[in-house]
Amino acid sequence: MKGLYARIVIAFIGVASGVLLISTIAFILETHYHFSLYQHQAMDMNAPAFDTHFEQALVQSVLWSAILGILLSVLLSLFIAKRLTAPLIHMKKVAERMASGELGARTTVKGNDEIADLGGSLNHLAEQLMHQEQLRKTMTADVAHELRTPLATLKSHMEAMIDGVWEPAPQRLESCYEEIERLRFLVGDLEQLTEMESPHFKLNLHKENVSAIVHRNTEASRASFDQKGVNLFFEGLTNVEATLDKQRLGQIVVNLLTNALKFTPQGGKVSVEVKEEQHAVVIIVSDTGIGMNEADLRFVFERFYRVEKSRERKSGGSGIGLTIVKKLVEVHGGTIRMESRVGEGTSVEIHFPKI
Repeated sequence: MKGLYARIVIAFIGVASGVLLISTIAFILETHYHFSLYQHQAMDMNAPAFDTHFEQALVQSVLWSAILGILLSVLLSLFIAKRLTAPLIHMKKVAERMASGELGARTTVKGNDEIADLGGSLNHLAEQLMHQEQLRKTMTADVAHELRTPLATLKSHMEAMIDGVWEPAPQRLESCYEEIERLRFLVGDLEQLTEMESPHFKLNLHKENVSAIVHRNTEASRASFDQKGVNLFFEGLTNVEATLDKQRLGQIVVNLLTNALKFTPQGGKVSVEVKEEQHAVVIIVSDTGIGMNEADLRFVFERFYRVEKSRERKSGGSGIGLTIVKKLVEVHGGTIRMESRVGEGTSVEIHFPKI
Protein backbone atom coordinates (compact mmCIF):
# COMPACT_ATOMS: atom_id res chain seq x y z
CA MET A 1 0.00 0.00 0.00
CA LYS A 2 1.67 3.22 -1.15
CA GLY A 3 1.08 6.48 -2.95
CA LEU A 4 -2.00 8.67 -2.65
CA TYR A 5 -4.16 5.81 -1.35
CA ALA A 6 -1.74 5.22 1.50
CA ARG A 7 -1.59 8.93 2.35
CA ILE A 8 -5.37 9.20 2.56
CA VAL A 9 -5.67 6.01 4.64
CA ILE A 10 -2.95 7.16 7.03
CA ALA A 11 -4.54 10.61 7.30
CA PHE A 12 -7.96 9.23 8.20
CA ILE A 13 -6.50 6.73 10.66
CA GLY A 14 -4.46 9.52 12.22
CA VAL A 15 -7.49 11.83 12.55
CA ALA A 16 -9.72 9.14 14.03
CA SER A 17 -7.03 7.91 16.43
CA GLY A 18 -6.09 11.44 17.47
CA VAL A 19 -9.67 12.48 18.12
CA LEU A 20 -10.35 9.32 20.12
CA LEU A 21 -7.14 9.67 22.13
CA ILE A 22 -7.64 13.35 22.95
CA SER A 23 -11.33 12.83 23.77
CA THR A 24 -10.42 9.99 26.10
CA ILE A 25 -7.76 12.06 27.85
CA ALA A 26 -10.18 14.99 28.20
CA PHE A 27 -12.85 12.68 29.58
CA ILE A 28 -10.44 11.21 32.13
CA LEU A 29 -9.25 14.66 33.23
CA GLU A 30 -12.80 16.00 33.52
CA THR A 31 -13.93 12.95 35.47
CA HIS A 32 -10.91 13.18 37.78
CA TYR A 33 -11.60 16.86 38.40
CA HIS A 34 -15.24 16.28 39.31
CA PHE A 35 -14.41 13.31 41.53
CA SER A 36 -11.90 15.46 43.39
CA LEU A 37 -14.50 18.19 43.76
CA TYR A 38 -17.07 15.60 44.88
CA GLN A 39 -14.75 14.25 47.55
CA HIS A 40 -13.96 17.77 48.78
CA GLN A 41 -17.65 18.66 49.14
CA ALA A 42 -18.84 15.26 50.36
CA MET A 43 -18.96 16.25 54.05
CA ASP A 44 -21.35 19.14 53.38
CA MET A 45 -23.90 17.39 51.09
CA ASN A 46 -26.51 14.70 51.57
CA ALA A 47 -26.75 11.50 49.48
CA PRO A 48 -29.33 12.70 46.89
CA ALA A 49 -27.29 15.80 46.25
CA PHE A 50 -24.18 13.63 45.80
CA ASP A 51 -25.94 11.60 43.08
CA THR A 52 -27.11 14.70 41.27
CA HIS A 53 -23.67 16.25 41.34
CA PHE A 54 -22.05 13.05 40.14
CA GLU A 55 -24.50 12.76 37.23
CA GLN A 56 -23.88 16.38 36.24
CA ALA A 57 -20.14 15.80 36.39
CA LEU A 58 -20.31 12.83 34.03
CA VAL A 59 -22.59 14.68 31.59
CA GLN A 60 -20.29 17.70 31.56
CA SER A 61 -17.25 15.49 31.00
CA VAL A 62 -18.90 13.76 28.02
CA LEU A 63 -20.07 17.08 26.54
CA TRP A 64 -16.68 18.76 26.86
CA SER A 65 -14.96 15.69 25.38
CA ALA A 66 -17.41 15.64 22.45
CA ILE A 67 -16.98 19.37 21.79
CA LEU A 68 -13.20 19.09 21.93
CA GLY A 69 -13.27 16.03 19.63
CA ILE A 70 -15.50 17.81 17.09
CA LEU A 71 -13.31 20.92 17.06
CA LEU A 72 -10.20 18.81 16.67
CA SER A 73 -11.79 16.81 13.85
CA VAL A 74 -12.77 19.99 12.01
CA LEU A 75 -9.32 21.54 12.34
CA LEU A 76 -7.48 18.38 11.32
CA SER A 77 -9.84 17.75 8.42
CA LEU A 78 -9.38 21.31 7.13
CA PHE A 79 -5.63 20.99 7.40
CA ILE A 80 -5.47 17.60 5.66
CA ALA A 81 -7.97 18.64 2.97
CA LYS A 82 -5.88 21.73 2.23
CA ARG A 83 -2.70 19.68 2.00
CA LEU A 84 -4.29 17.10 -0.29
CA THR A 85 -6.16 19.52 -2.55
CA ALA A 86 -3.46 22.21 -2.82
CA PRO A 87 -1.53 20.44 -5.62
CA LEU A 88 -4.79 19.60 -7.42
CA ILE A 89 -5.91 23.24 -7.27
CA HIS A 90 -2.48 24.28 -8.51
CA MET A 91 -2.73 21.85 -11.44
CA LYS A 92 -6.26 23.09 -12.19
CA LYS A 93 -4.98 26.66 -12.44
CA VAL A 94 -2.11 25.53 -14.67
CA ALA A 95 -4.57 23.65 -16.90
CA GLU A 96 -6.75 26.76 -17.15
CA ARG A 97 -3.72 28.81 -18.17
CA MET A 98 -2.88 26.21 -20.80
CA ALA A 99 -6.48 26.27 -22.06
CA SER A 100 -6.28 30.04 -22.41
CA GLY A 101 -3.23 29.66 -24.69
CA GLU A 102 -0.35 29.89 -22.21
CA LEU A 103 1.28 26.61 -23.22
CA GLY A 104 4.47 27.45 -21.35
CA ALA A 105 2.72 26.97 -17.97
CA ARG A 106 4.11 24.11 -15.86
CA THR A 107 3.28 22.46 -12.55
CA THR A 108 5.78 22.24 -9.68
CA VAL A 109 4.29 19.29 -7.78
CA LYS A 110 6.94 17.19 -6.06
CA GLY A 111 6.73 13.78 -4.47
CA ASN A 112 6.49 10.12 -5.34
CA ASP A 113 2.77 9.43 -5.52
CA GLU A 114 -0.12 9.59 -7.98
CA ILE A 115 -0.54 13.37 -7.61
CA ALA A 116 3.11 13.92 -8.54
CA ASP A 117 2.65 11.54 -11.49
CA LEU A 118 -0.42 13.54 -12.55
CA GLY A 119 1.62 16.74 -12.40
CA GLY A 120 4.32 15.17 -14.53
CA SER A 121 1.73 13.98 -17.03
CA LEU A 122 0.27 17.49 -17.21
CA ASN A 123 3.72 18.92 -17.91
CA HIS A 124 4.28 16.29 -20.59
CA LEU A 125 0.90 17.16 -22.11
CA ALA A 126 1.89 20.83 -22.21
CA GLU A 127 5.12 19.96 -24.00
CA GLN A 128 3.24 17.87 -26.53
CA LEU A 129 0.72 20.65 -27.07
CA MET A 130 3.54 23.12 -27.68
CA HIS A 131 5.11 20.67 -30.12
CA GLN A 132 1.81 20.11 -31.93
CA GLU A 133 1.10 23.82 -32.04
CA GLN A 134 4.48 24.44 -33.62
CA LEU A 135 3.84 21.65 -36.12
CA ARG A 136 0.40 23.11 -36.88
CA LYS A 137 1.91 26.51 -37.61
CA THR A 138 4.65 24.93 -39.69
CA MET A 139 2.12 22.79 -41.56
CA THR A 140 -0.08 25.81 -42.31
CA ALA A 141 2.91 27.72 -43.65
CA ASP A 142 4.07 24.71 -45.68
CA VAL A 143 0.64 24.05 -47.17
CA ALA A 144 0.36 27.71 -48.12
CA HIS A 145 3.82 27.58 -49.68
CA GLU A 146 3.18 24.34 -51.54
CA LEU A 147 -0.05 25.71 -52.99
CA ARG A 148 1.21 29.25 -53.61
CA THR A 149 4.25 28.33 -55.68
CA PRO A 150 2.54 26.34 -58.46
CA LEU A 151 -0.46 28.67 -58.44
CA ALA A 152 1.78 31.72 -58.83
CA THR A 153 3.65 30.01 -61.67
CA LEU A 154 0.41 29.10 -63.41
CA LYS A 155 -0.95 32.63 -62.94
CA SER A 156 2.16 34.28 -64.41
CA HIS A 157 2.26 31.87 -67.37
CA MET A 158 -1.43 32.34 -68.14
CA GLU A 159 -1.21 36.13 -67.85
CA ALA A 160 1.78 36.18 -70.17
CA MET A 161 -0.05 34.11 -72.76
CA ILE A 162 -3.27 36.13 -72.41
CA ASP A 163 -1.38 39.41 -72.81
CA GLY A 164 0.46 38.06 -75.83
CA VAL A 165 3.88 38.21 -74.20
CA TRP A 166 4.27 34.45 -74.69
CA GLU A 167 2.93 32.25 -77.40
CA PRO A 168 1.07 29.17 -76.14
CA ALA A 169 3.93 26.98 -77.32
CA PRO A 170 4.20 23.32 -76.27
CA GLN A 171 7.01 24.02 -73.81
CA ARG A 172 4.96 26.74 -72.09
CA LEU A 173 1.93 24.47 -71.84
CA GLU A 174 4.15 21.65 -70.58
CA SER A 175 5.41 23.93 -67.79
CA CYS A 176 1.80 24.68 -66.81
CA TYR A 177 1.02 20.97 -66.92
CA GLU A 178 3.93 20.19 -64.54
CA GLU A 179 2.62 22.70 -62.00
CA ILE A 180 -0.88 21.24 -62.25
CA GLU A 181 0.59 17.77 -61.68
CA ARG A 182 2.44 19.08 -58.64
CA LEU A 183 -0.84 20.35 -57.22
CA ARG A 184 -2.56 17.08 -58.06
CA PHE A 185 0.07 14.99 -56.26
CA LEU A 186 -0.05 17.27 -53.23
CA VAL A 187 -3.83 16.97 -53.00
CA GLY A 188 -3.55 13.21 -53.54
CA ASP A 189 -1.06 12.87 -50.68
CA LEU A 190 -3.30 14.90 -48.41
CA GLU A 191 -6.27 12.72 -49.34
CA GLN A 192 -4.29 9.57 -48.56
CA LEU A 193 -3.23 10.95 -45.20
CA THR A 194 -6.79 11.96 -44.36
CA GLU A 195 -8.04 8.53 -45.41
CA MET A 196 -5.55 6.74 -43.16
CA GLU A 197 -6.47 8.93 -40.19
CA SER A 198 -10.15 8.18 -40.69
CA PRO A 199 -11.74 5.68 -38.25
CA HIS A 200 -13.21 3.89 -41.27
CA PHE A 201 -9.83 3.10 -42.79
CA LYS A 202 -9.32 -0.66 -43.16
CA LEU A 203 -6.60 -2.89 -44.51
CA ASN A 204 -7.12 -5.78 -46.92
CA LEU A 205 -5.16 -8.32 -44.92
CA HIS A 206 -4.03 -11.65 -46.36
CA LYS A 207 -1.12 -14.03 -45.99
CA GLU A 208 1.41 -12.67 -48.48
CA ASN A 209 4.94 -13.36 -49.69
CA VAL A 210 6.64 -10.21 -48.45
CA SER A 211 9.89 -10.84 -50.30
CA ALA A 212 8.09 -11.21 -53.65
CA ILE A 213 6.07 -8.01 -53.15
CA VAL A 214 9.13 -5.97 -52.14
CA HIS A 215 11.16 -7.37 -55.04
CA ARG A 216 8.40 -6.61 -57.56
CA ASN A 217 8.08 -2.98 -56.43
CA THR A 218 11.85 -2.59 -56.33
CA GLU A 219 12.14 -3.73 -59.96
CA ALA A 220 9.30 -1.40 -60.94
CA SER A 221 11.37 1.53 -59.63
CA ARG A 222 14.62 0.45 -61.28
CA ALA A 223 14.17 2.59 -64.39
CA SER A 224 14.19 5.81 -62.34
CA PHE A 225 17.40 4.72 -60.61
CA ASP A 226 19.08 3.84 -63.88
CA GLN A 227 18.08 7.21 -65.33
CA LYS A 228 19.77 9.06 -62.46
CA GLY A 229 22.75 6.72 -62.33
CA VAL A 230 22.08 5.32 -58.86
CA ASN A 231 22.73 1.62 -58.25
CA LEU A 232 19.76 -0.33 -56.85
CA PHE A 233 20.24 -3.70 -55.15
CA PHE A 234 17.81 -6.20 -53.68
CA GLU A 235 18.74 -8.85 -51.12
CA GLY A 236 16.54 -11.20 -49.19
CA LEU A 237 15.02 -14.59 -48.66
CA THR A 238 12.73 -15.88 -51.38
CA ASN A 239 9.80 -16.96 -49.24
CA VAL A 240 9.11 -14.67 -46.26
CA GLU A 241 5.42 -14.57 -45.36
CA ALA A 242 3.34 -12.27 -43.18
CA THR A 243 -0.27 -11.16 -42.90
CA LEU A 244 -0.57 -7.70 -44.46
CA ASP A 245 -2.09 -5.58 -47.22
CA LYS A 246 0.07 -6.11 -50.32
CA GLN A 247 -1.09 -2.88 -51.99
CA ARG A 248 -0.16 -0.83 -48.91
CA LEU A 249 3.15 -2.68 -48.60
CA GLY A 250 3.93 -1.74 -52.20
CA GLN A 251 3.05 1.87 -51.37
CA ILE A 252 5.48 1.79 -48.43
CA VAL A 253 8.33 0.38 -50.53
CA VAL A 254 7.79 2.83 -53.41
CA ASN A 255 7.68 5.81 -51.04
CA LEU A 256 10.90 4.74 -49.32
CA LEU A 257 12.67 4.12 -52.63
CA THR A 258 11.49 7.46 -54.02
CA ASN A 259 12.75 9.25 -50.94
CA ALA A 260 16.10 7.42 -51.08
CA LEU A 261 16.51 8.27 -54.78
CA LYS A 262 15.90 11.99 -54.14
CA PHE A 263 18.77 12.31 -51.71
CA THR A 264 21.28 9.88 -53.23
CA PRO A 265 23.65 11.47 -55.76
CA GLN A 266 24.71 9.93 -59.04
CA GLY A 267 26.98 6.95 -58.51
CA GLY A 268 25.48 6.22 -55.11
CA LYS A 269 23.83 3.03 -53.95
CA VAL A 270 20.41 2.11 -52.58
CA SER A 271 19.83 -1.38 -51.21
CA VAL A 272 16.64 -3.16 -50.17
CA GLU A 273 16.81 -6.16 -47.84
CA VAL A 274 14.14 -8.51 -46.52
CA LYS A 275 14.94 -10.57 -43.40
CA GLU A 276 12.98 -12.90 -41.18
CA GLU A 277 13.04 -12.92 -37.39
CA GLN A 278 11.23 -15.15 -34.92
CA HIS A 279 8.04 -13.10 -34.73
CA ALA A 280 8.56 -10.43 -37.37
CA VAL A 281 9.49 -9.69 -40.97
CA VAL A 282 12.12 -6.97 -41.38
CA ILE A 283 12.47 -4.70 -44.41
CA ILE A 284 15.55 -2.46 -44.60
CA VAL A 285 16.01 0.31 -47.18
CA SER A 286 19.42 1.97 -46.96
CA ASP A 287 21.21 4.49 -49.15
CA THR A 288 24.54 6.29 -49.45
CA GLY A 289 22.90 9.68 -49.81
CA ILE A 290 23.47 13.02 -48.14
CA GLY A 291 22.03 11.86 -44.78
CA MET A 292 20.74 14.15 -42.05
CA ASN A 293 21.58 15.26 -38.53
CA GLU A 294 19.90 14.30 -35.25
CA ALA A 295 17.78 17.46 -35.14
CA ASP A 296 16.16 16.66 -38.49
CA LEU A 297 15.88 12.96 -37.69
CA ARG A 298 13.53 13.69 -34.78
CA PHE A 299 10.90 15.27 -37.04
CA VAL A 300 11.40 13.42 -40.30
CA PHE A 301 8.07 11.55 -40.01
CA GLU A 302 6.06 14.72 -39.34
CA ARG A 303 3.85 15.90 -42.17
CA PHE A 304 5.32 18.60 -44.45
CA TYR A 305 8.67 18.40 -42.69
CA ARG A 306 11.60 18.59 -45.10
CA VAL A 307 15.28 18.57 -44.33
CA GLU A 308 16.14 21.19 -46.93
CA LYS A 309 15.32 24.45 -45.18
CA SER A 310 15.67 26.38 -48.43
CA ARG A 311 12.71 24.44 -49.85
CA GLU A 312 14.72 23.61 -52.94
CA ARG A 313 12.16 22.18 -55.31
CA LYS A 314 14.59 20.02 -57.28
CA SER A 315 14.74 17.65 -54.35
CA GLY A 316 11.20 18.78 -53.44
CA GLY A 317 8.23 16.64 -52.72
CA SER A 318 5.37 17.53 -50.45
CA GLY A 319 6.98 16.24 -47.26
CA ILE A 320 4.09 13.84 -46.67
CA GLY A 321 5.59 10.61 -48.05
CA LEU A 322 7.33 9.47 -44.86
CA THR A 323 4.30 10.44 -42.78
CA ILE A 324 2.17 8.14 -44.93
CA VAL A 325 4.77 5.37 -44.62
CA LYS A 326 4.81 5.61 -40.82
CA LYS A 327 1.03 5.53 -40.54
CA LEU A 328 0.75 2.54 -42.88
CA VAL A 329 3.36 0.65 -40.88
CA GLU A 330 1.60 1.43 -37.60
CA VAL A 331 -1.86 0.36 -38.79
CA HIS A 332 -0.25 -2.99 -39.65
CA GLY A 333 0.92 -3.21 -36.04
CA GLY A 334 4.53 -2.70 -37.07
CA THR A 335 7.30 -0.30 -36.15
CA ILE A 336 9.60 1.91 -38.20
CA ARG A 337 13.00 3.28 -37.25
CA MET A 338 15.40 5.52 -39.14
CA GLU A 339 19.13 6.03 -38.67
CA SER A 340 21.16 8.60 -40.56
CA ARG A 341 24.49 10.37 -40.63
CA VAL A 342 25.35 13.48 -42.58
CA GLY A 343 27.39 12.62 -45.66
CA GLU A 344 27.12 8.86 -45.08
CA GLY A 345 23.52 7.96 -45.81
CA THR A 346 20.26 6.84 -44.28
CA SER A 347 18.78 3.49 -43.28
CA VAL A 348 15.09 2.80 -42.66
CA GLU A 349 14.17 -0.40 -40.82
CA ILE A 350 10.59 -1.68 -40.71
CA HIS A 351 9.31 -4.55 -38.58
CA PHE A 352 6.01 -6.25 -39.52
CA PRO A 353 4.48 -8.87 -37.21
CA LYS A 354 4.08 -12.22 -38.95
CA ILE A 355 0.51 -12.75 -37.75
